[in-house]
Amino acid sequence: MAWLYRQYTRKIQMRLTIYFLLLLLPLVIVSLYVNFRSQAILLKQAEERTRGALTSSMDYIDLSLQSVEELSTIVSTDDRMLSLIDDVGPNLNAQSYVNFADLLKQLSGLTSVNHLISHVSLFHAPSYMLLSTTQGGKRIEGAQQRQELNEIAETKGTGIVYMTPDYPFPEGQTLGSVTGTGSVSLVRTMDLNNPDREPNLLLISLNKARLLDLIRSLLPSSSARIDLYTDEGKLVTSTGDQAKELTSVSTAEPGEFMVRVTSRYSKWSLVLVQPKAELYKETNVTRLFTYVIIGVSVLLAVLISWGVYSGIASPIQRLMRGMKSVGSGNFSIRLKEDRRDELGYLTHSFNRMVEEQQDLIKNYYEQKLRFAHTELKFLQSQINPHFLYNTLDSIYWTAKNYDADEITEMVLNLSSFFRLSLGRGKETFTVEETVTHLHYYIRVQQLRFMDSFTVRYELQEETRQIPLLKLVLQPLVENAIVHGLEACREGELTVASYLQGDDLVLEVRDNGKGIPEERLQYIRGELERLSASESGPFSYLEHGAKDLYGLRNVHSRIRIWYGSGAEMTIESREDSGTTAALMLPLDRCQDEYKPNTTMTTVQQG
Repeated sequence: MAWLYRQYTRKIQMRLTIYFLLLLLPLVIVSLYVNFRSQAILLKQAEERTRGALTSSMDYIDLSLQSVEELSTIVSTDDRMLSLIDDVGPNLNAQSYVNFADLLKQLSGLTSVNHLISHVSLFHAPSYMLLSTTQGGKRIEGAQQRQELNEIAETKGTGIVYMTPDYPFPEGQTLGSVTGTGSVSLVRTMDLNNPDREPNLLLISLNKARLLDLIRSLLPSSSARIDLYTDEGKLVTSTGDQAKELTSVSTAEPGEFMVRVTSRYSKWSLVLVQPKAELYKETNVTRLFTYVIIGVSVLLAVLISWGVYSGIASPIQRLMRGMKSVGSGNFSIRLKEDRRDELGYLTHSFNRMVEEQQDLIKNYYEQKLRFAHTELKFLQSQINPHFLYNTLDSIYWTAKNYDADEITEMVLNLSSFFRLSLGRGKETFTVEETVTHLHYYIRVQQLRFMDSFTVRYELQEETRQIPLLKLVLQPLVENAIVHGLEACREGELTVASYLQGDDLVLEVRDNGKGIPEERLQYIRGELERLSASESGPFSYLEHGAKDLYGLRNVHSRIRIWYGSGAEMTIESREDSGTTAALMLPLDRCQDEYKPNTTMTTVQQG
C-alpha cells in the first residue's frame, strides 16, 4: 500500500509539474514572439526614419542639380560667350587668348553663384583648347582624346549627361585625368539653338566635398556608410571606403541593414548601409533577460508543483470529490474537517454551503417563484373584471328587447371584449387575435364618441402569429382615446406592429392634442423610476401611486413577462398627437420570426 501511495504521489507531482510547464509555455512563446516582433518593428521604424531623412537630402540634391542644369543652359545659350567662342579659330593669336581670358572670367562667376559647383571647364573644338577655371587653359594633344571629346559632343546633342571622373578615355586616360577633375561632371554642348554648332563642350564639375558633407550628416553611427550614385549606377561619392557599383548593392549583405532612395527627377540614388547588430543592440539585451526569466520560471514551476501538491493538491482533490457529489444532486454529503488552516476553513465553508444550498432550494427559490406568479396574477386581475361578463349579457338582452341598437352594439362589443379577456385561462394571444380582441373595445369607444375618430391597423405580416401577453395594448388605446382623441372631430387612431432587430415593436399612435412637455417628462420619469426599482419579487407594485395606473400596469406586466429587455416609450408633441410604443424581445416569446419589411395596412371605420 505504501508503494502504491508513493507511485500515486509521484504521478500527481509529475502531472502538476507538466501543468505548470504547460502554463508557462504560452508565456514563453509570447515572450519570444514579442522579442522577434520588437526587432522587426525596430527595423521597420529605422527604415522609415532613414528613408525620410534620405528623401529630404535627395530632394535638396535635386534642387541643387536643377540649379546647376539651369546655369548650364544659360551659359550654353549666352550670346556674348558664343560670340567670343566663334571669334576664335583653329589657329590661336593674341585676340584668341584675350577671348579665352574673358570666357574664363565669366565662367569663374558660376562657382560663386552655386556652392555645389567646384569648377567649370570649356572644350574649344576648333583649337582643341580646354579652358578650366582652376587650371587655366591647356591644349589636348592626343588625337584619340580629341576624337573622344568630339564624339561626346555629337552623341549627347543638346541633352545633359553626368559623367564620373573614371569615365574611360583612349590611351589609358580617364575623363578626370584629361579635364583635371576628381568629381562627377555635368557635360553638354554649347550653342544649343544652332543646328550647325561646333562640337564645343561645357563641363561643370560638382563639389564632391560639399556633397559628402551633406550626406555625412545623415550617418546614424560610425559603422554606417552612405553612397551617392548617378542614374547609371556610377558612384559619385561615399562616406566609407567599401563603396561598390550600384548594380552590386541591389540587396543588403547578410547582417546588414540597407535603405535605398531614388530621386524622381535626376534618378540619382542614396544608399545607406548599416550593420544590423547596431540596431539590435538594445533588443539583444532584452532577449538575454527574457531567456534568463524563462529559465528561472521553469525552475520555479518545478519547485512550486512540489509545494502545491504537498500542501494544497490533496485537500483540493477531496473538495473536488465533494463538489462532484453535490453536482450529482447529493446534498447530504459532508466532508471531514481535520485541518485548522485556510483549507480547513474552506472545507468548513463547503459543508455550510451545502446546508444553505439545500435550504435555499427548498425554501427561497420556490417561494420566489410563487411570489412572482402571485404578482403577475395580481396585475392581471386589475384588467380582467371577470364578474362583469354576466351583467353585460343581461344588459344586452334588455337593450335588444327595447330596440336600442347602439346600446346593443356597445354591450355586444364590450361583452365580446371581456369574453376574450378571460381567454379560457390562456395568458397569451397572437398579435392578430389581440388586435381582433382590441377592436371590440375600440368599437365601443367609437359608438360612445359618435364615430368622431377612425382606426387603422398596420400589422407586419411576420408579426401576426407572434404570441403576445394579453391586455397589454388596451390601456394604451384607452389613454389615446380618452386623453388624446376625446375632443377631436376627425381623429385617427393607429395600431401598428413590426419587427425591429431582435424586438417586436407595438405602437399606438393618435393625432390628438398631445401631452404638454412638463407632463411628458413626469410620465417618463415615473416609468424610469419604476424600471429602476427591481429589488424584489413585488418590486413592480406601486404602493401609494396616485395616477398613471394603466401605464404602470402595462409596464410592470411586460417587465415581469418579458424580462428587463422589455421597454415602453412615450413620444408626444402638443397639438401633434402621441405615440406609445412597446419593445418586446423576440427570444422571450414562444416563437421566433425573421424580420421582413412587408407591411399590411387594414383600415376600418
